[in-house]
Order: sequence, then structure tokens, then C-alpha cells
Amino acid sequence: MEIRHEQQAAAGCNEPWPYYEFWGKHGPVNVLQTSTDRGWSGLSAQLCSVNKAVIPWTTPQSDIRMCVDVRGNKSFIARRAPGIESRITVRRGTVWLSPPGLQDGSVDITQDMSGVLHVYLPISHFSPSNVDIDQSAIGALGYESAFEDPLLAEMGYAIASELETETSAGRLLIECLASSLAARLVQNCIASPARQSAFPGASGALDRRRLQRVLDYIETNLEGDLTLDLMASIACLSRYHFARAFKQAVGQSPHRYVSARRLDRAKALLMQGDRSLVDIALALSFSDQASFTRAFRQATGQAPGQYRRDFGSRRHDSSPADIGPALPMLA
Repeated sequence: MEIRHEQQAAAGCNEPWPYYEFWGKHGPVNVLQTSTDRGWSGLSAQLCSVNKAVIPWTTPQSDIRMCVDVRGNKSFIARRAPGIESRITVRRGTVWLSPPGLQDGSVDITQDMSGVLHVYLPISHFSPSNVDIDQSAIGALGYESAFEDPLLAEMGYAIASELETETSAGRLLIECLASSLAARLVQNCIASPARQSAFPGASGALDRRRLQRVLDYIETNLEGDLTLDLMASIACLSRYHFARAFKQAVGQSPHRYVSARRLDRAKALLMQGDRSLVDIALALSFSDQASFTRAFRQATGQAPGQYRRDFGSRRHDSSPADIGPALPMLA
């Protein structure tokens, strides 16, 4: 569902969407949100609305493109390319793939679509170090007719949600989802015998010693650049296995754990009162203060400034009688 372009965009490089300058302003595709300037690693994405049109269909040489209908307008879509023809009425959650390097094709959209997520996943993700697959299985990841996969759809919804509302651990979430998308696509697209050998058991559990190393690293770098690759390397696991092992050990996915710890750090920094809101926002990996404020209010019910003022009021109003009974609890 793309417009022909001259410059290819590598999904892991966060380059501007190649069609935005023309089609985003003048054509049938309206870019609602984009991952450009989000600092994402592992994939890039755009959330678009698309008007009724016949659109040239191409795909970058280095990426597999996955589209997900995240709104559900029940538009009839016909995709055509040499040796390829697909006709389907899409609904919310419908997924379709485009192989790398597709140049000569078209997409006929019969009804306006209010929300289509485009995800560009580099083929470098489909490697043994990432999803533990045999390289011969990658050949099965070509063109697919539109299909239903609730798990892939939920991953798409999560990406779209992060595009619309930035969170403190959003970049880490996207890294996790990039690996999970690659694993799921391989699982769906290869034959059963290959599938059984493509996903061997985990190369090691996350024992207490390695888990503690990871938790210490997270705590030290809450105001730094936390990546799934670094955490997985500390645990001596692949990214895919690390994400599963961490959730089994902690009860939360890496990005949810980091998000909760960053919320606690944000509260502590706000209570200290000596750093500006924009400084705290940038320190905790938000792109701007507005995104930090939205996420903090969603998590706590208060804006950061109000939280700081309320804490100052409570501290000012506290009396020795209030503090005394609490002292034994601190021992």
C-alpha cells in the first residue's frame, strides 16, 4: 500500500518515510504518526489513513513490509504484481506481507481506510542470533495473501499505540516487538518440519546470578539508553530467548519492568525538586516534555508538576507527630 519511491528506507535506520514529502501532503496517503525521530531500533513504522485510490506497490530491498488494519473499515483491496494477485475485504486485524525488493505492482483500494499500520522489518532480523532459525527458512518469508493472526495483530496494535502515545520504555518495547514479529512470521510461514527445528529450546535459563546482573544494569541505566541487545548480552542469551526468560523470572516483560522502574525514578526526581520537567523527560528517554506529561498522568492520575507541588505541600505540612510513628518502620 505504498507509493513508488526512488530512495529506499532501511527500517532500522529511522529515515523519514520516503513518500511523505509528496503523498503525505498531496496524495491519497495521509501520515498520521511516524517513528521518524523516535530513536527506534529494529523496525520503523507509520500509521496512515488511505483514501480510495489505485496506488503503486513497492517494497524496499532490505526489508519485509507488514501491514495491519488497525481500525477496521472493511474496504475491498486488490493487490497485483507479476505472478501475484490477491483480492480480499479486510477487517480490523487483517495482516499482509510484501517481500523485499518488490517494484512492479499496484494496490486498488475501494473505500477510505482510517488506520493502516506499515511496519518495515529488516531481513537482518531473520538470523540465527535473533530468532534461532535455519537460514533456509527465510526463503519462505515472501509474498503472503492477507491473513488473520491474532498475535501479529496485537503486536501491530501495540506498535500503533506507541506511535500515538509515547511511553518511557517505548524504544525497548519496539526492540522486543521486532524480535517477536520476526519469530512469529517465521513460525507462520515455514513448513511444519522446518518449524519444529527452527525454534529449539532456550539456550539457557535466566538463573538468579544472571538475572541480578541484568537488574543491576537496568537500575544503573534508567537515565540512559537501555536496549534489549545489551540486556540480552549481559544475560548471555539471544534477544528472543532473553525476553521470554526475563518474563518467566520477573513476571513482567523487559519493557514493562523498565517502564515501572522509570516511573519510580521520575517520582524520585520530581520529589527532589532540583531538575526541570524537560530535563527529567529527556533523562527518562522521552522525546519531549509533553510525551512525559501524558505518560505520567496516565500512570498516576496527575501531571508531573502537580505531583511535585503536592509532595512539597505534604512535606511542608508534616509535623514531628506525623513523622515519629513512622520511624520504627524505617529500621
